[in-house]
Amino acid sequence: MDKNTQANVYEFKQKHLLGLSNYSPEDILFVLDQAKTFREVLERPVPKVPTLRDKTIVNLFYENSTRTRLSFELAQKRMGADVVNFSASQSSTRKGESLKDTIRNISSMKIDMVVVRHESPGVPHFLTRCVDAAIINAGDGAHEHPTQALLDMFTIQQIHPDLRGKKVAIIGDISHSRVVRSNIIGLLKVGAEVTICGPKSLMPANVDTLGANVSYNLDETLAWCDVAMALRIQMERIGGTTDLFPSLREYHELFGIKMAHLEKYPDFMIMHPGPINRGVEMESDVADSGRAHILNQVTNGLAVRMAILYLLSGGTRI
Repeated sequence: MDKNTQANVYEFKQKHLLGLSNYSPEDILFVLDQAKTFREVLERPVPKVPTLRDKTIVNLFYENSTRTRLSFELAQKRMGADVVNFSASQSSTRKGESLKDTIRNISSMKIDMVVVRHESPGVPHFLTRCVDAAIINAGDGAHEHPTQALLDMFTIQQIHPDLRGKKVAIIGDISHSRVVRSNIIGLLKVGAEVTICGPKSLMPANVDTLGANVSYNLDETLAWCDVAMALRIQMERIGGTTDLFPSLREYHELFGIKMAHLEKYPDFMIMHPGPINRGVEMESDVADSGRAHILNQVTNGLAVRMAILYLLSGGTRI
């Protein structure tokens, strides 16, 4: 290998993906660069690569999920891994087995990686103290959802290749969203500007410490941004009550993205991590418009998760 080739090698030193706080800007951009390669793989007639052929991966989901779980499982199978899906509702946890004992029993089966989703913040960090396998956080409570933030940044990068200085608005239930926390951390690290927008009742008490601008006016926010990312109201974390806002109808009137906004502000792209509540976060026509990149986020999620699985398995690329 000549000196010029050596200079192009980036040494990715991360063992886990617990959140984006411990990832440097260079780490994040390297993951996104790897995702471009896997996005190209997905466009092939046979969208498979045998890069995880000798790896065993456990999907440890204690919380309901559709997109994230299917995305990880499909990514793993496209890369040739042996996949074990763990469902808490059908496991010994219902008999009283602790999380620590569950993961140690699974680890004794000689696994290489664990993808975990749990309703309690900090569980992925806890698992790193229990097993030697690489741990990937697929969402822990209202704390973080790092692969969602990475796929969001990758989607923005397809329209705006240089993320520095890009203006990203995150609109909706800021207080209860793990997506917003990971996105703020990641976007700020790569030089983007972030504004969070929503009703005061759905802002966290420590909103001023998040590092993002804060707005309570949707029109002003949409006039400012290059990207508008709408979030659903996390009713399951709120407890099913609508005490934090008068009604979903009024929420939509004040903070829902409408076709009139697209006509008034013709430049911003629209994103949503899903699932969408049509007529709440945005009008149905907005979700189906050419400005929306929501389905592209789903495809990009597969590419990003393939990239992170590859890197945490020890893969490297020049």
